[in-house]
Order: sequence, then C-alpha cells, then structure tokens
Amino acid sequence: MELTNNSWFQSPTLLLTGIPGLEFVQIWISIPLGFMYLIALLGNCTILFVIKTTSILHEPQYLFLSMLAATDMGLSLSTLPTVLKVFLLNHREIEFHSCLAQMFFIHTFSSMESAILLAMAFDRFIAICDPLHYTVVLTPTRIIGMGLIAMFRGVLLMMPLPILLKRLPFCKGVILSHCYCYHPDVMKLACGSVRVNIIYGLCLVLCSFGIDSIFIVISYILILKTVLGVASGDGQLKALNTCVSHIFTVFIFYVPLIVLALIHRFGTFTSPLLHVAMANLFLFLTPVLNPLVYSLKTKQIRSAMHKIFKSRARFT
Repeated sequence: MELTNNSWFQSPTLLLTGIPGLEFVQIWISIPLGFMYLIALLGNCTILFVIKTTSILHEPQYLFLSMLAATDMGLSLSTLPTVLKVFLLNHREIEFHSCLAQMFFIHTFSSMESAILLAMAFDRFIAICDPLHYTVVLTPTRIIGMGLIAMFRGVLLMMPLPILLKRLPFCKGVILSHCYCYHPDVMKLACGSVRVNIIYGLCLVLCSFGIDSIFIVISYILILKTVLGVASGDGQLKALNTCVSHIFTVFIFYVPLIVLALIHRFGTFTSPLLHVAMANLFLFLTPVLNPLVYSLKTKQIRSAMHKIFKSRARFT
C-alpha cells in the first residue's frame, strides 16, 4: 500500500532523515560518523577493561565510571544501525515496531545515564563533604544497588512510551526529523489526541531528568560550600579538581538534551539543520568525549592504561 499523508496507518513504515539538502554528500559524512562510533565503542570498552583488570580502580568513583561507560556503549549501539544505514547506504526506511524498539532503548539508556550522573555527584559529595565515612556509605553492595535502580527506573519509566504510541493511528506523514527514532518526533506524526502522551512525557522528564539535575545542582552547591570552608587555596583547587571531569560530563549530557527538547517543542521556529546538529550532538558528545576526558584527566586511569599497554607490548 502506498504511504500518503492523507491515509491512516496503525503501523506505517517510517522514513528517517539525514541532513536535508546534503543528501549527495551523506556517504562522505558517514566516514566521520563511523569514526566517532569507533571512538565511542573502543574508548568505553577500554575504560571498562582498565577498571575491571586494575584492582586499585575498584573504588566507588571508578565503579560508577564503568557504569557510565557501559551506558554510553548501549546508547551508541542503539543508534548505530540506523545512523550508518541512512548516511552510508541511504536506506531511510524503518519498520514501525523497530522504530518503537529503538526509541525505547535510546530513552532508557538516556534515563540511566542521568541517574548514573546523579550517583557520581553523590559520590563526589560524600568524598569531599564527609570523607571519613566514604567507604562506609558507598559500599560495593550499595553501589551495585544504585546501578540496578538506575537500570530498572529507566526501563519502567520508558516502557509506556511505545505502548502509548502503538495505540495511535498515523496520518500526518511518515518522515521523521532525525536518523533515529525519538519519542517527540514520532508522536508528531500521530493522528487523534496525543494528550496522554504529552502529559506522560512531561511527567517522565520531570521525574527522571528534572529530579536528577536538581539533586546534581544541590550536591555541587553543598560541595562548593564545603570547599570554600577549606583554608588552603591549594586544598580548594585539589578538591574541585576531582569534580572537573564529572561537571564536564553533566554539561555535555544535559545541554544537548535540553536544546533538543526545546527544538521539538518550538520546532516551527528552527531550521532543519539545527534539528540535525543537536540530534547528532545528543548522540555523540557524551559517548565520544567521556572516555577521552576521563582517560586524560584522571591520573589513576591514565597510569593504569599505560601499564596495561606497556605490559602487552612486551609480549608482542
């Protein structure tokens, strides 16, 4: 059956979008995109391997970092098939249920990453504000529990999204704004009332990203208050230096997420290129930059990586 804008479909085949107006060079754009996926996967795999094989890194700070790396890998793998298919092969079609599945994993891993960033902020709060109880509060059991809570919260919160979309017919076209499936983007194509979807989406944002970001800000306000109480200027810099990587990660995660949400809310006032730019920043910034930032900024990880690669070079 031919897909038209005036027909009603319960489960249409949707069309993904690359870069509007630059379709003729998309195969060349796929090269840097593929390179960024390679950096993201290899970088996060390296972080996981180094932390797993280095006993001195089996501490709360690095265990949370390994969770962040695993989440970034999940986010990259969720989008890799469609992104490369659009840019490398110019295959834009995606079956409706496949689109819902991809959407679920993208939003679930995003929610998990937000929760893990909150856990990492709590880790820095305890380390700076109450260092004597650091190992007592952040025991391995509690760390694993926090990771499981982040995972189950993401799954439970995001599970209704595809269910709510599945009940709707689609008649407003089949062309999505991105090279992957994103809930507000898919919802725009639905006919009938999407009031429930909008209300649930708003509640979901407030209950996950909203609450997480508020507690992250509160944690750093308390951290800053404690650091300013330190008499030594060197002590203040040393304490804040342990937070730099995490602050940078929070910034590069939340800013594209917020801008992308605003673009979908006020999309009629923005250009398609801005849609594409922010969508790709949301995809690539954290998975690509996190392993680079932590490996360059964290002395312990850098030293462990050097030892591992040096020891393996001896056997080759």
